[in-house]
Amino acid sequence: MQGKRIASAGNLRQIGLAIEMYAQDNRGLFPACSHDSAIGVAASWVYTLRPYVGDINEIRICPADPSGRERLARGLTSYVLNGYIAIDDHHRHEGEDTHGHKCYRSLHGLRRPGLTITTFICCDRLVEGVKFDHTHSQEWFEPSPNIPWDAIREDIQPDRFHTRRAQDNTNGSSLYLYADGRVENLRAEHIKEMADAYQNFAKPPD
Repeated sequence: MQGKRIASAGNLRQIGLAIEMYAQDNRGLFPACSHDSAIGVAASWVYTLRPYVGDINEIRICPADPSGRERLARGLTSYVLNGYIAIDDHHRHEGEDTHGHKCYRSLHGLRRPGLTITTFICCDRLVEGVKFDHTHSQEWFEPSPNIPWDAIREDIQPDRFHTRRAQDNTNGSSLYLYADGRVENLRAEHIKEMADAYQNFAKPPD
């Protein structure tokens, strides 16, 4: 499992470099997700990075993803963009997105890139449709009766790397790509602690 985690971290580092180069060529904007697109797989953010990587097919699947083969065949990816940086209204740099949340689409506009997660590892179950190329993190910490940990696990896999999976997905860890290109392996237990404390770790710091 350690070898797969190292290989997946390598994928994310390449993705991070590609995102940075994409932003440099596109007025600082992050690549857009397929949130409002009817184009299909071709609209997914991961394919807009093709000019900046050798072969996107070699890095869009996590080696430890049990749904990896299915995702590969369907043109999907094991990695999902943070909804906070991927969704807005007509690609605005600032203001609010269509859900009334502040928009963080500009890499250059981030106040603390080193504390801003851009990319997560996708939930095992999300293999239907291209709109699962991004998280719905703006909704993870909405008011009750929403339970943040349950909402988080609908989008990402906090225990992608584990020796024995716990029913509540707290045994193990996952990788997180930050806007400064850093990749961190964080324990699922730590992510749940933040979720239970209503610490919105997905939201870029203001």
